[in-house]
Amino acid sequence: MTSTLNLTPDELAAGQDLDQLKQLVGLVDYDADKDPFPVTGWDAIVFVSGNATQSALYYQSAWGMELVAYSGPETGNRDHKSFVLKSGSIRFVINGAVDPDSPLVEHHRKHGDGVVDIALEVPDVDKCIAQAKAAGATVVREPEDVTDEHGTIRIGAIATYGETIHTLVDRSRYDGPYLPGYVAQQSNYLPRPGQPKRLFQALDHIVGNVELGKMDEWVAFYNRVMGFVNMAEFIGDDIATDYSALMSKVVANGNHRVKFPLNEPAIAKKKSQIDEYLEFYRGAGAQHLAVATGDIIASVDALRANGVEFLDTPDSYYEDPELRARIGEVRVPVEELQRRGILVDRDEDGYLLQIFTKPLGDRPTVFFELIERHGSLGFGKGNFKALFEAIEREQDRRGNL
Repeated sequence: MTSTLNLTPDELAAGQDLDQLKQLVGLVDYDADKDPFPVTGWDAIVFVSGNATQSALYYQSAWGMELVAYSGPETGNRDHKSFVLKSGSIRFVINGAVDPDSPLVEHHRKHGDGVVDIALEVPDVDKCIAQAKAAGATVVREPEDVTDEHGTIRIGAIATYGETIHTLVDRSRYDGPYLPGYVAQQSNYLPRPGQPKRLFQALDHIVGNVELGKMDEWVAFYNRVMGFVNMAEFIGDDIATDYSALMSKVVANGNHRVKFPLNEPAIAKKKSQIDEYLEFYRGAGAQHLAVATGDIIASVDALRANGVEFLDTPDSYYEDPELRARIGEVRVPVEELQRRGILVDRDEDGYLLQIFTKPLGDRPTVFFELIERHGSLGFGKGNFKALFEAIEREQDRRGNL
Protein backbone atom coordinates (compact mmCIF):
# COMPACT_ATOMS: atom_id res chain seq x y z
CA MET A 1 0.00 0.00 0.00
CA THR A 2 1.24 3.46 -0.92
CA SER A 3 0.19 6.34 1.30
CA THR A 4 -0.21 9.73 -0.29
CA LEU A 5 -0.40 11.55 3.01
CA ASN A 6 2.71 13.54 2.27
CA LEU A 7 2.88 17.30 2.37
CA THR A 8 2.74 19.09 -0.96
CA PRO A 9 5.45 21.67 -1.81
CA ASP A 10 2.93 24.48 -1.17
CA GLU A 11 2.05 23.02 2.23
CA LEU A 12 5.72 22.67 3.13
CA ALA A 13 6.39 26.24 2.03
CA ALA A 14 3.52 27.38 4.25
CA GLY A 15 5.15 25.72 7.27
CA GLN A 16 2.32 23.24 7.74
CA ASP A 17 2.72 19.77 9.20
CA LEU A 18 0.75 16.59 8.56
CA ASP A 19 -1.13 16.61 11.86
CA GLN A 20 -2.16 20.21 11.25
CA LEU A 21 -3.41 19.36 7.74
CA LYS A 22 -5.36 16.37 9.02
CA GLN A 23 -7.22 18.66 11.41
CA LEU A 24 -7.58 21.60 9.03
CA VAL A 25 -9.13 19.75 6.08
CA GLY A 26 -9.93 16.24 7.33
CA LEU A 27 -7.30 14.20 5.47
CA VAL A 28 -7.55 10.41 5.53
CA ASP A 29 -5.07 7.72 4.51
CA TYR A 30 -5.72 5.61 1.42
CA ASP A 31 -4.14 3.07 -0.91
CA ALA A 32 -2.86 4.96 -3.94
CA ASP A 33 -1.52 1.94 -5.82
CA LYS A 34 -4.65 1.53 -7.92
CA ASP A 35 -5.64 5.18 -8.26
CA PRO A 36 -6.26 5.77 -12.00
CA PHE A 37 -6.02 9.54 -11.61
CA PRO A 38 -3.70 10.38 -8.70
CA VAL A 39 -4.09 13.93 -7.41
CA THR A 40 -1.44 15.48 -5.18
CA GLY A 41 -3.62 18.40 -4.11
CA TRP A 42 -4.95 21.82 -5.08
CA ASP A 43 -2.70 23.84 -7.38
CA ALA A 44 -4.58 27.11 -7.95
CA ILE A 45 -8.08 28.53 -8.00
CA VAL A 46 -8.28 30.80 -11.05
CA PHE A 47 -10.82 33.64 -11.10
CA VAL A 48 -12.00 35.91 -13.87
CA SER A 49 -12.63 39.42 -12.58
CA GLY A 50 -14.02 42.59 -14.10
CA ASN A 51 -11.10 44.45 -12.53
CA ALA A 52 -8.26 42.17 -11.48
CA THR A 53 -6.15 45.06 -10.19
CA GLN A 54 -8.79 46.03 -7.64
CA SER A 55 -9.79 42.43 -6.86
CA ALA A 56 -6.19 41.53 -6.06
CA LEU A 57 -6.01 44.45 -3.64
CA TYR A 58 -9.32 43.35 -2.04
CA TYR A 59 -8.02 39.84 -1.35
CA GLN A 60 -4.90 41.33 0.20
CA SER A 61 -6.57 44.02 2.30
CA ALA A 62 -9.74 42.14 3.33
CA TRP A 63 -8.59 38.50 3.31
CA GLY A 64 -4.94 38.90 4.27
CA MET A 65 -3.53 37.18 1.19
CA GLU A 66 0.02 37.82 -0.04
CA LEU A 67 0.85 38.85 -3.61
CA VAL A 68 3.59 36.51 -4.90
CA ALA A 69 3.57 36.67 -8.73
CA TYR A 70 2.28 38.70 -11.66
CA SER A 71 1.79 38.55 -15.43
CA GLY A 72 0.65 41.46 -17.58
CA PRO A 73 1.65 43.95 -20.27
CA GLU A 74 4.85 44.72 -18.38
CA THR A 75 5.90 41.05 -18.70
CA GLY A 76 4.80 40.68 -22.34
CA ASN A 77 1.24 39.49 -21.68
CA ARG A 78 -0.83 41.87 -23.81
CA ASP A 79 -4.13 40.02 -23.27
CA HIS A 80 -4.74 40.31 -19.52
CA LYS A 81 -3.36 41.04 -16.10
CA SER A 82 -2.93 38.12 -13.73
CA PHE A 83 -2.20 38.40 -10.00
CA VAL A 84 -1.12 35.34 -7.99
CA LEU A 85 -1.98 35.47 -4.28
CA LYS A 86 -1.28 33.00 -1.48
CA SER A 87 -2.49 32.30 2.03
CA GLY A 88 -0.93 29.25 3.64
CA SER A 89 -1.07 26.53 0.99
CA ILE A 90 -3.88 28.17 -1.05
CA ARG A 91 -3.08 29.91 -4.31
CA PHE A 92 -5.62 32.26 -5.95
CA VAL A 93 -5.01 33.62 -9.46
CA ILE A 94 -7.06 36.70 -10.41
CA ASN A 95 -7.29 37.40 -14.15
CA GLY A 96 -8.74 40.53 -15.78
CA ALA A 97 -8.79 41.54 -19.43
CA VAL A 98 -6.51 44.26 -20.76
CA ASP A 99 -7.25 43.77 -24.46
CA PRO A 100 -10.92 44.64 -25.19
CA ASP A 101 -10.98 41.63 -27.52
CA SER A 102 -9.71 39.20 -24.86
CA PRO A 103 -11.93 36.12 -24.40
CA LEU A 104 -12.04 37.09 -20.72
CA VAL A 105 -14.29 40.03 -21.65
CA GLU A 106 -17.03 37.77 -23.01
CA HIS A 107 -16.60 35.32 -20.11
CA HIS A 108 -17.07 38.13 -17.61
CA ARG A 109 -20.01 39.63 -19.50
CA LYS A 110 -21.81 36.29 -19.26
CA HIS A 111 -20.80 35.06 -15.83
CA GLY A 112 -19.54 38.04 -13.85
CA ASP A 113 -16.72 37.48 -11.36
CA GLY A 114 -16.19 33.78 -10.72
CA VAL A 115 -13.99 30.71 -10.84
CA VAL A 116 -12.97 29.57 -14.30
CA ASP A 117 -10.32 26.98 -13.41
CA ILE A 118 -9.91 24.66 -10.42
CA ALA A 119 -6.32 23.62 -11.09
CA LEU A 120 -4.97 20.46 -9.49
CA GLU A 121 -1.40 19.37 -8.88
CA VAL A 122 -0.78 15.84 -10.15
CA PRO A 123 2.35 13.66 -10.25
CA ASP A 124 1.76 12.49 -13.85
CA VAL A 125 -0.13 14.76 -16.25
CA ASP A 126 0.08 12.30 -19.13
CA LYS A 127 -1.38 9.44 -17.08
CA CYS A 128 -4.26 11.63 -15.92
CA ILE A 129 -5.04 12.95 -19.40
CA ALA A 130 -4.90 9.43 -20.86
CA GLN A 131 -7.31 8.22 -18.17
CA ALA A 132 -9.62 11.17 -18.82
CA LYS A 133 -9.68 10.48 -22.55
CA ALA A 134 -10.36 6.78 -22.02
CA ALA A 135 -13.24 7.67 -19.71
CA GLY A 136 -14.81 10.05 -22.21
CA ALA A 137 -13.80 13.43 -20.79
CA THR A 138 -13.18 16.46 -23.02
CA VAL A 139 -9.50 17.40 -23.12
CA VAL A 140 -9.11 21.16 -23.62
CA ARG A 141 -5.30 21.20 -23.41
CA GLU A 142 -3.11 18.31 -24.43
CA PRO A 143 -0.11 17.62 -22.18
CA GLU A 144 2.84 19.86 -22.95
CA ASP A 145 6.04 21.14 -21.38
CA VAL A 146 6.38 24.87 -20.71
CA THR A 147 9.85 26.07 -19.78
CA ASP A 148 11.61 29.18 -18.55
CA GLU A 149 14.72 29.94 -16.51
CA HIS A 150 13.11 28.37 -13.42
CA GLY A 151 12.59 24.96 -14.99
CA THR A 152 9.80 23.09 -16.72
CA ILE A 153 6.08 22.70 -16.01
CA ARG A 154 4.13 19.76 -17.44
CA ILE A 155 0.54 20.88 -17.97
CA GLY A 156 -2.78 19.78 -19.50
CA ALA A 157 -6.49 20.43 -18.87
CA ILE A 158 -9.94 18.82 -19.00
CA ALA A 159 -13.45 20.30 -19.12
CA THR A 160 -15.96 19.89 -16.29
CA TYR A 161 -19.37 21.43 -15.49
CA GLY A 162 -20.34 24.69 -17.20
CA GLU A 163 -17.27 26.50 -18.48
CA THR A 164 -15.14 25.35 -15.54
CA ILE A 165 -11.97 23.40 -16.27
CA HIS A 166 -9.40 21.45 -14.31
CA THR A 167 -5.88 22.35 -15.33
CA LEU A 168 -3.51 19.56 -14.31
CA VAL A 169 -0.01 20.65 -13.30
CA ASP A 170 3.19 18.77 -12.55
CA ARG A 171 5.57 21.32 -11.04
CA SER A 172 8.15 18.82 -9.73
CA ARG A 173 10.80 20.23 -12.12
CA TYR A 174 9.95 23.88 -11.52
CA ASP A 175 10.94 26.39 -8.82
CA GLY A 176 9.51 29.63 -10.20
CA PRO A 177 6.91 31.80 -8.46
CA TYR A 178 3.95 30.26 -10.34
CA LEU A 179 4.16 29.36 -14.06
CA PRO A 180 6.43 30.36 -16.97
CA GLY A 181 5.47 33.86 -18.04
CA TYR A 182 5.04 35.09 -14.47
CA VAL A 183 7.50 37.13 -12.45
CA ALA A 184 7.84 37.27 -8.70
CA GLN A 185 5.95 40.26 -7.32
CA GLN A 186 5.48 41.82 -3.92
CA SER A 187 2.76 44.27 -3.00
CA ASN A 188 3.27 47.64 -1.40
CA TYR A 189 0.10 47.03 0.62
CA LEU A 190 0.76 46.96 4.39
CA PRO A 191 -1.66 45.02 6.62
CA ARG A 192 -3.10 46.91 9.55
CA PRO A 193 -1.20 46.47 12.84
CA GLY A 194 -2.31 43.51 14.93
CA GLN A 195 -3.87 41.52 12.09
CA PRO A 196 -3.14 37.75 12.28
CA LYS A 197 -0.40 36.54 9.96
CA ARG A 198 -2.92 34.43 8.02
CA LEU A 199 -6.69 34.50 8.11
CA PHE A 200 -6.92 31.05 6.50
CA GLN A 201 -4.35 28.33 5.92
CA ALA A 202 -5.74 25.79 3.45
CA LEU A 203 -8.58 25.04 1.06
CA ASP A 204 -11.13 22.55 2.37
CA HIS A 205 -13.62 22.15 -0.48
CA ILE A 206 -15.22 23.87 -3.47
CA VAL A 207 -18.96 23.58 -4.11
CA GLY A 208 -20.20 23.31 -7.69
CA ASN A 209 -23.77 24.22 -8.67
CA VAL A 210 -25.19 22.35 -11.68
CA GLU A 211 -28.49 22.37 -13.51
CA LEU A 212 -31.58 20.42 -12.46
CA GLY A 213 -31.08 16.74 -13.23
CA LYS A 214 -27.31 17.07 -13.78
CA MET A 215 -25.93 16.31 -10.29
CA ASP A 216 -25.75 12.54 -10.69
CA GLU A 217 -24.20 12.98 -14.15
CA TRP A 218 -21.34 15.01 -12.70
CA VAL A 219 -20.93 12.74 -9.69
CA ALA A 220 -20.54 9.87 -12.19
CA PHE A 221 -18.04 11.98 -14.15
CA TYR A 222 -15.77 12.39 -11.13
CA ASN A 223 -16.15 8.70 -10.27
CA ARG A 224 -15.44 7.48 -13.78
CA VAL A 225 -12.90 10.01 -15.04
CA MET A 226 -10.93 10.92 -11.93
CA GLY A 227 -11.51 7.94 -9.64
CA PHE A 228 -13.06 10.14 -6.95
CA VAL A 229 -15.08 8.42 -4.22
CA ASN A 230 -18.56 9.30 -3.01
CA MET A 231 -18.16 10.88 0.40
CA ALA A 232 -21.64 12.12 1.42
CA GLU A 233 -25.18 12.64 0.16
CA PHE A 234 -27.79 15.15 1.29
CA ILE A 235 -31.35 14.92 -0.04
CA GLY A 236 -34.94 15.50 1.07
CA ASP A 237 -35.56 17.08 4.46
CA ASP A 238 -31.81 17.13 5.17
CA ILE A 239 -31.40 20.05 2.84
CA ALA A 240 -34.73 21.88 2.61
CA THR A 241 -36.66 24.68 4.29
CA ASP A 242 -40.34 25.60 4.11
CA TYR A 243 -39.64 27.49 0.88
CA SER A 244 -36.65 26.09 -1.00
CA ALA A 245 -34.78 22.85 -1.46
CA LEU A 246 -31.73 21.41 -3.16
CA MET A 247 -29.87 18.13 -3.46
CA SER A 248 -26.17 17.62 -2.85
CA LYS A 249 -23.62 14.85 -3.20
CA VAL A 250 -19.94 15.07 -2.28
CA VAL A 251 -17.06 13.47 -4.20
CA ALA A 252 -13.43 13.45 -3.08
CA ASN A 253 -10.06 12.15 -4.14
CA GLY A 254 -8.70 9.20 -2.18
CA ASN A 255 -7.16 11.10 0.73
CA HIS A 256 -9.94 13.75 0.85
CA ARG A 257 -7.51 16.58 0.21
CA VAL A 258 -9.68 17.63 -2.77
CA LYS A 259 -13.44 17.61 -2.09
CA PHE A 260 -16.26 18.68 -4.40
CA PRO A 261 -19.82 18.95 -3.12
CA LEU A 262 -22.10 19.10 -6.18
CA ASN A 263 -25.53 20.75 -5.83
CA GLU A 264 -28.61 20.85 -8.01
CA PRO A 265 -31.94 22.59 -7.35
CA ALA A 266 -34.97 20.67 -6.16
CA ILE A 267 -38.62 21.52 -6.75
CA ALA A 268 -39.98 23.73 -3.96
CA LYS A 269 -42.36 26.64 -3.34
CA LYS A 270 -39.78 29.31 -4.17
CA LYS A 271 -36.36 29.71 -5.78
CA SER A 272 -33.47 28.02 -4.01
CA GLN A 273 -30.00 29.50 -3.67
CA ILE A 274 -28.99 27.15 -6.52
CA ASP A 275 -31.70 28.52 -8.81
CA GLU A 276 -30.56 32.05 -8.02
CA TYR A 277 -26.93 31.17 -8.71
CA LEU A 278 -27.71 29.45 -12.04
CA GLU A 279 -29.80 32.43 -13.14
CA PHE A 280 -27.21 35.09 -12.36
CA TYR A 281 -24.10 33.08 -13.29
CA ARG A 282 -25.83 31.99 -16.51
CA GLY A 283 -25.11 28.31 -15.99
CA ALA A 284 -23.22 25.84 -13.86
CA GLY A 285 -20.17 26.93 -11.93
CA ALA A 286 -18.34 27.08 -8.60
CA GLN A 287 -20.63 28.53 -5.94
CA HIS A 288 -18.48 28.75 -2.84
CA LEU A 289 -15.01 28.07 -1.57
CA ALA A 290 -14.51 26.74 1.95
CA VAL A 291 -11.23 27.94 3.43
CA ALA A 292 -9.82 26.26 6.53
CA THR A 293 -8.59 28.14 9.55
CA GLY A 294 -7.14 27.01 12.85
CA ASP A 295 -8.81 29.91 14.71
CA ILE A 296 -12.16 30.90 13.26
CA ILE A 297 -12.78 33.40 16.07
CA ALA A 298 -9.66 35.45 15.28
CA SER A 299 -10.25 35.13 11.53
CA VAL A 300 -13.87 36.29 11.68
CA ASP A 301 -12.99 39.20 13.95
CA ALA A 302 -10.23 40.32 11.58
CA LEU A 303 -12.37 39.86 8.47
CA ARG A 304 -15.24 41.86 9.95
CA ALA A 305 -12.79 44.62 10.87
CA ASN A 306 -11.65 44.55 7.23
CA GLY A 307 -15.21 45.03 5.98
CA VAL A 308 -16.20 41.45 5.04
CA GLU A 309 -19.92 40.78 5.57
CA PHE A 310 -21.27 37.47 6.87
CA LEU A 311 -24.72 35.94 6.90
CA ASP A 312 -26.65 36.63 10.09
CA THR A 313 -27.72 33.78 12.37
CA PRO A 314 -30.72 34.39 14.66
CA ASP A 315 -30.32 34.06 18.43
CA SER A 316 -32.90 31.26 18.41
CA TYR A 317 -30.32 29.01 16.72
CA TYR A 318 -28.03 29.21 19.77
CA GLU A 319 -30.84 29.05 22.31
CA ASP A 320 -32.24 25.80 20.90
CA PRO A 321 -31.86 23.15 23.65
CA GLU A 322 -31.53 20.43 21.00
CA LEU A 323 -28.45 22.20 19.59
CA ARG A 324 -26.89 22.51 23.04
CA ALA A 325 -27.50 18.82 23.73
CA ARG A 326 -26.20 17.72 20.32
CA ILE A 327 -22.96 19.69 20.13
CA GLY A 328 -21.71 19.11 23.69
CA GLU A 329 -18.38 20.69 24.63
CA VAL A 330 -16.61 22.80 22.01
CA ARG A 331 -13.41 24.79 22.35
CA VAL A 332 -15.12 28.16 22.86
CA PRO A 333 -18.31 29.08 24.75
CA VAL A 334 -21.43 29.02 22.61
CA GLU A 335 -21.98 32.64 23.63
CA GLU A 336 -18.77 33.60 21.80
CA LEU A 337 -19.98 31.81 18.68
CA GLN A 338 -23.34 33.55 19.02
CA ARG A 339 -21.73 36.99 19.17
CA ARG A 340 -20.11 36.31 15.80
CA GLY A 341 -22.81 34.24 14.09
CA ILE A 342 -20.59 31.15 13.84
CA LEU A 343 -22.42 27.84 13.36
CA VAL A 344 -21.40 24.58 15.07
CA ASP A 345 -22.10 20.96 14.16
CA ARG A 346 -21.04 17.59 15.57
CA ASP A 347 -20.93 14.14 13.99
CA GLU A 348 -19.54 10.74 14.97
CA ASP A 349 -15.96 11.88 14.29
CA GLY A 350 -15.92 15.23 16.06
CA TYR A 351 -17.22 18.75 15.51
CA LEU A 352 -16.71 21.72 13.24
CA LEU A 353 -17.27 25.46 13.35
CA GLN A 354 -18.32 27.33 10.19
CA ILE A 355 -19.59 30.65 8.90
CA PHE A 356 -20.55 31.93 5.45
CA THR A 357 -20.01 35.31 3.82
CA LYS A 358 -22.51 37.20 1.77
CA PRO A 359 -21.79 37.14 -2.01
CA LEU A 360 -18.41 38.76 -2.66
CA GLY A 361 -19.28 40.41 -5.96
CA ASP A 362 -22.12 42.37 -7.51
CA ARG A 363 -23.99 39.26 -8.65
CA PRO A 364 -25.40 36.89 -5.99
CA THR A 365 -23.12 34.06 -7.01
CA VAL A 366 -19.72 33.35 -5.43
CA PHE A 367 -19.21 33.43 -1.66
CA PHE A 368 -16.79 31.98 0.89
CA GLU A 369 -17.11 29.70 3.89
CA LEU A 370 -14.70 29.63 6.83
CA ILE A 371 -14.40 26.25 8.50
CA GLU A 372 -12.52 25.05 11.57
CA ARG A 373 -12.51 21.26 11.96
CA HIS A 374 -12.03 19.29 15.16
CA GLY A 375 -12.20 15.70 13.96
CA SER A 376 -15.39 16.09 11.93
CA LEU A 377 -15.14 14.96 8.31
CA GLY A 378 -18.59 16.34 7.47
CA PHE A 379 -20.00 19.54 6.02
CA GLY A 380 -22.24 20.84 8.79
CA LYS A 381 -25.37 18.83 8.01
CA GLY A 382 -26.99 19.94 11.25
CA ASN A 383 -26.64 23.57 10.15
CA PHE A 384 -28.20 23.26 6.71
CA LYS A 385 -31.64 24.52 7.72
CA ALA A 386 -30.28 27.53 9.63
CA LEU A 387 -27.88 28.34 6.77
CA PHE A 388 -30.49 28.10 4.05
CA GLU A 389 -32.94 30.22 6.01
CA ALA A 390 -30.22 32.87 6.34
CA ILE A 391 -29.57 32.71 2.59
CA GLU A 392 -33.31 32.97 1.91
CA ARG A 393 -33.48 36.15 3.97
CA GLU A 394 -30.77 37.65 1.78
CA GLN A 395 -32.48 36.39 -1.41
CA ASP A 396 -35.71 38.02 -0.27
CA ARG A 397 -33.91 41.32 0.32
CA ARG A 398 -32.57 41.10 -3.26
CA GLY A 399 -36.04 40.28 -4.62
CA ASN A 400 -34.90 36.86 -5.86
CA LEU A 401 -36.73 34.45 -3.53
